[in-house]
Amino acid sequence: MTFPSNRQRRLLRLVSARWQRRALFLLGGIAVGAAAVALAQLADLAQIAFGAVVSRFHYASLLLTPAGFALSVFLTNRFFQNAQGSGIPQAIAARHLTDQTARESLVSLRVAAGKILLTLFGLLCGASVGREGPTVQIGASIMFALGRFSPRRQPGLILAGAAAGVAAAFNTPLAGIVFGIEEMSRAFETRTSSLIIGAVIAAGLTSLALMGNYTYFGTSATALRNGTDWLAVPLCGVAGGLAGGLFSRILIAMARGFANPVGRAIKRYPIGFAAICGFAAAICGIASDGAIYGTGYQQVKSALEAGTQLPASFSVWKFLATTFASISGMPGGIFAPSLAVGAGLGSNIAPLFHGAPLSAIMLLGMVSYFAGVVQAPITAFVIVTEMTDNHAMVVPLMAAALIAHASSRLICKEGVYHALAKGFVERAAPAQKITSI
Repeated sequence: MTFPSNRQRRLLRLVSARWQRRALFLLGGIAVGAAAVALAQLADLAQIAFGAVVSRFHYASLLLTPAGFALSVFLTNRFFQNAQGSGIPQAIAARHLTDQTARESLVSLRVAAGKILLTLFGLLCGASVGREGPTVQIGASIMFALGRFSPRRQPGLILAGAAAGVAAAFNTPLAGIVFGIEEMSRAFETRTSSLIIGAVIAAGLTSLALMGNYTYFGTSATALRNGTDWLAVPLCGVAGGLAGGLFSRILIAMARGFANPVGRAIKRYPIGFAAICGFAAAICGIASDGAIYGTGYQQVKSALEAGTQLPASFSVWKFLATTFASISGMPGGIFAPSLAVGAGLGSNIAPLFHGAPLSAIMLLGMVSYFAGVVQAPITAFVIVTEMTDNHAMVVPLMAAALIAHASSRLICKEGVYHALAKGFVERAAPAQKITSI
């Protein structure tokens, strides 16, 4: 009987470890896809429930929304620390940390559970938040839990979980991969690229199996028609970029705090401040006749598919409501609300171009504002293209995103996610260098 040589045994162990690693990424992708679908379905039910209440009691939001904001922040601070906000900065920070305990404070199953519950709770009380950013942190947490016994692999696993989260949340696999490269890592990692793609595919197939093939904002075949229509590209790019940069600057400034009495009061009484933000958001909701509650997905989808204008004040009220939700400290994302603000901005610009397709201008507004907020232009135009299945608008969307990115940096010098990630790194591991974020 012939026994394997030492070289053969080493080769066998190497092959076995490689397949175990691949299985880990694929299993994680399936879990992330299932979690994203569950959150999407429950988020829709939460918005329907809140809509039913305010349709029957028009001013119920004046009580429900401030109380909901305050309770959400209390639960976050008491039981689910580091679950606040979008969740993407936490995932970025976790990749740059090296201490296992510090990572676990940002991405863990406990944090993921809190993120799911409190994002749904936010939608249930009318907050202008999205579920896509939270899905990124949930995906990163699931992957971290699966690979917690292999710290060397955790940065790649967290990256894969985040990318799979975007892919499953929007049914946009290409955008998930681009998001992972451009926003999460800001580099192409050859060693883990195939594993990340495998996780994205697994998450996407899981989403397709559970929800079927769909486009997030429906299907749009609209396109710019002539040279005059193309003037909307720089106009939307500049307007969306400046507005997005303003939103990001507000979020970053509030997260870092102010050294004046108002700043100290906000830090000392976070629950009271959250209630004030909730009341302000409720005022926005009443002023907009209920149009700005929740993600804004349904309003934008209907307007794009029918080619009808959104209310003239929609973008302003949605911008304010999303700002109040984002600075309150409650869990909730800014992806979908930002796209809704951009759609409203495009709807306001469209009358300047008589005869131009309204849906095309709205798409330009969406990509411009979103690129202005996150300062990730490639992710912005890829995600809008995939969400509408509109390849005729690729070039104008690309141009608008690049213009918006440049315009945004005139107001806000750094992308909102990476700026906020630095704060999480400082709190989790004060002695660690953060120049690479």
